[in-house]
Formats: sequence, structure tokens, C-alpha cells
Amino acid sequence: MKRAKGAAAGQVRIIGGSLRGSVLRVADAPGLRPTPGRVRETLFNWLQPFIAGARCLDLFAGTGALGMEALSRGARAVTFVERDAAAARALQANLQRLNQDKGDVRGADAFDYLRGTASPFDIVFLDPPFAQALWDDAARQLEAGGWLARNALIHVESPVEQMPALPANWQLHRERCAGQVRHALYRRAAADPLD
Repeated sequence: MKRAKGAAAGQVRIIGGSLRGSVLRVADAPGLRPTPGRVRETLFNWLQPFIAGARCLDLFAGTGALGMEALSRGARAVTFVERDAAAARALQANLQRLNQDKGDVRGADAFDYLRGTASPFDIVFLDPPFAQALWDDAARQLEAGGWLARNALIHVESPVEQMPALPANWQLHRERCAGQVRHALYRRAAADPLD
């Protein structure tokens, strides 16, 4: 499991915003892969003009590091979706300990959640377990299900050697590789009704 520089085992440190330096306690869950600190730093530099007041969805939340960084930097609300019960409990405990009442943890499978009633999000963090290759299906459900605001931004993390098949109206805004991880920020354009 990759950890933020300066964080002990079972911990991830928030790197910016009002919660900078705060430690997130991390559950010991199979396949949990926190987004590395340098990736989070780059991503939130990209998101800096958009994050304040945004409604965010941390799908496949895991440690919740991305959603917590968003709250730290002024997001209006973050919904964390995590199916592993221990990880979801750890997320809830971190929100309570850090007095973050704008975070909402949903202990659910991401696809079950996406079959529910949609409410559009401004920013979505899409970082499923790499071994399960869930990007394509999750992206299709986000797009088709009404989960994305008109000009939503979607952050996608994937292995360098694997390029997810994303909806045609998701336009690449920025991308970078860090070790074996490719992370990219897409901007949603309105879908062509003739497609």
C-alpha cells in the first residue's frame, strides 16, 4: 500500500487546504491503494480554479483521500461511496474526528449506488481497484445515469499500460504519469443527441 510521505503505516496525510497535515486513519482492506501524495498535489493544482463550492463524488473511495482533499480545499459537499465495511467505517470516523459535516459516506457497491436516483456532481473521482478493470462500466453509468453536471470534471486513475474506454464527450483536459499510475482529468461536454 502506497502512503503519503511522512505518514505512518495505516495513515494518509492531507497535503493542502484547511486540513493540511491532518492524518486520515486507514483501514486494512484488501486492494486498498491510496492515491499517492504527488498525484493528489498535481490533481488539486489542476482543480484549484474549480474546487471551491463544488459538489464532489468520490466513487470507489477507499481511504477517502481524494474526497477529503476536496473538503479541505473548499468543496461544498463530498459523497464517498465505499463497499468495504471497514473502510467505510474508517472514512466516517475520519470525517467525525476532523469535524467535516459536508462529507457523506455511503457504504455501498459503486454500481448499486449508480443505479439509484441521480443528483449531478461537479467533480467526480474515478479510481476503482486496478485489478478489477471497472473504469469503462463506471464511466458509462456516470454519463448515462445523469450523475454529471453539464461541464463536470472527472479524474481517472488507471495503470499506465491500460487506457480506459471512456465516453466520447469526455474531453481530456490534463494528464500525467507517476510511476505505474496514469492520472487524467477530463471535462465533460454535452453529449451529441444523435450519438
